[in-house]
Amino acid sequence: MRLGELLSVKVSCDRINVTIADMTIAPSLPPGLILRRARPDEIWTLRKKVLLAALDPTQFDPSRFWVGEAEGKVVACGQLRPFGPVLELGSLVVDRPWRGRGVGSAIVDRLIDQADRPLYLECLGENLPKFYRRFGFVEVSWADLPPSLQGNVRLRMSHWGRQWLGVPVTFMRYAGVPGPTD
Repeated sequence: MRLGELLSVKVSCDRINVTIADMTIAPSLPPGLILRRARPDEIWTLRKKVLLAALDPTQFDPSRFWVGEAEGKVVACGQLRPFGPVLELGSLVVDRPWRGRGVGSAIVDRLIDQADRPLYLECLGENLPKFYRRFGFVEVSWADLPPSLQGNVRLRMSHWGRQWLGVPVTFMRYAGVPGPTD
């Protein structure tokens, strides 16, 4: 492997991220925390995190996950799920002691960087859309979702829950331009 394939540097207005192979060390992360691709042997750790967060436990392939690791333990995770010609950002979980420290934001940034096709997500609750708008996600209606997402049973149930029961579910598409956080 050549040095250019092992090392990449991403510079933006407020940060410099160094990526070595599949691991990221960013000055905006808490000390001692690294971002890296999940390993195949971590499948049960990831499943447990996702299940305890009451998120969708399906489509588990560790190769699609990025994790935050501190002191040898996975403290956060997120993945890109393929749905035909689009991707869904999902399974974003940050352990309570690590919340509010930029870990989830770093994982979302990494997943956006990895997306190679249109990117969507579904969020439950009234505060999460504000979080995702910071990254350039915009709200979309059910009718604006691609057929590959509308055909997903879990997403269809979320849509029905919003429509019939008033469950606060929001569907979003990555537009690439950060928006207001309200």
